[in-house]
Amino acid sequence: MDPTNRDSMMDEARGGALPPGLTEEEALELQLELTKVDDEIQTLKQVLTAKERHAGELRRRLGISPLSEIKNNITKGWHEVQSSNAYLTASATLEDISRSDAYKKTQETFSQAGQLTSSALSTMGSAIRNRFGEMRALTYNNSPGNNYAMRHSLSMPAIRNSATFRSFEDKMSKVIGSGANGDDERPPPGNNSAF
Repeated sequence: MDPTNRDSMMDEARGGALPPGLTEEEALELQLELTKVDDEIQTLKQVLTAKERHAGELRRRLGISPLSEIKNNITKGWHEVQSSNAYLTASATLEDISRSDAYKKTQETFSQAGQLTSSALSTMGSAIRNRFGEMRALTYNNSPGNNYAMRHSLSMPAIRNSATFRSFEDKMSKVIGSGANGDDERPPPGNNSAF
């Protein structure tokens, strides 16, 4: 070793207070070893960078894109997940649950409830559509230039005279009448100030 280099290392080792139980010679040896390790790390980084560049060039020449690498990594990761103990255990548990009677009964109940709800909503939609059609047909004026008649035909008086509204009005008057004074009298059809 060069004496000047050795002296500079000794100065470096002396630069700070030496840890207890460590002589200057031991500090010098540790400093030399640290320098060697740092040099090796730097060399390994350079080699790794060169190898990565070479691998990238080989991939490019083979037509392997970064996207295909990601796809392969995901596929490999998914395969590892599927073969893991946790996945296999959970899968077996879910399979057992789906075979149970309680699950089958619940599934059937939800299926029936869905069918009944769908049927009820469909029926209700058809009834509403038919009622609106009836109201339009009752009040529609066929004269081509009569805009007022067309606007008026879809207004409140036309709705109040429909069978649907009268049925609703009857039910509401019974609720209101029995709650307010106990009688079931219905207000006259032309005087609907409450609505």
